[in-house]
Amino acid sequence: MATKADWQDATGKVWARSFNRTDRAFSGLTQIMLERLSGIPGDAILDIGCGAGELSIALASTRPKARTVGIDVSQELVAAATRRGSGITNLGFACADAATWSDPSFQPDLITSRHGVMFFDDPVSAFANFHAIAQAGAHLLFSCFRASSLNPWVAEPSRLLDLPPPVDPFAPGPFAFADEDRTRSILSKAGWRDIAFEPVDFGFVVGSGDDPTADALEFFRKIGPPARVLHEMDDAAREDALGRIARSLAGKQHDGGVLALPASVWIVTARRPA
Repeated sequence: MATKADWQDATGKVWARSFNRTDRAFSGLTQIMLERLSGIPGDAILDIGCGAGELSIALASTRPKARTVGIDVSQELVAAATRRGSGITNLGFACADAATWSDPSFQPDLITSRHGVMFFDDPVSAFANFHAIAQAGAHLLFSCFRASSLNPWVAEPSRLLDLPPPVDPFAPGPFAFADEDRTRSILSKAGWRDIAFEPVDFGFVVGSGDDPTADALEFFRKIGPPARVLHEMDDAAREDALGRIARSLAGKQHDGGVLALPASVWIVTARRPA
């Protein structure tokens, strides 16, 4: 599972080079999040783990009178986000660890994240920091994966590769916030209130184009828990594994040349007490 160090190094570099694929994969969720966020006021918006900036850019573009700041631990992802957001005057990015980041000139009244909050070594401390830097009455909205068993996009390739379950299911990684009770406890201990969880399903796009299956195999070679295992295999073993994944994708192509697999997430909301 990706850790902070991974995001600062290899994982961040891969995602920066592949942001078109990751934005495409999360496109359905991004639209749902923007719909939810449209009903929440915010003039100072902080995007945690902003990656290559898709959510930050969308928020800054639709709220020209608001100031939006995206932060991420990966220099490569922040550089990609900065390039993509150039020319948007109410938008800025910073390479920083959100768990300890603060800026005296910026006190957010809306904190959001698309899957960027599950990688903290000490999540209570991180969310306490968000609470400390936020305005009184500030809103929090973020997405995170539910259980891996509810996410065939990763569960099926992991099964085919015989990946063992994590020793610690709550260790930093994409599924660290899957358990509602644990995540609620983290937020509550950090001072957040009015905590709510909404289960949301969407199509996680892993392939498209003239050959969606081949495109999906390239996706799995780069993104997600199977990618590291595939990278460490020798050529013959890798080709055999990719063949098994390809066969599992047979018949799953959607209309319009899009191959999307089921994904299940929480959209979590909370408030800092006024």
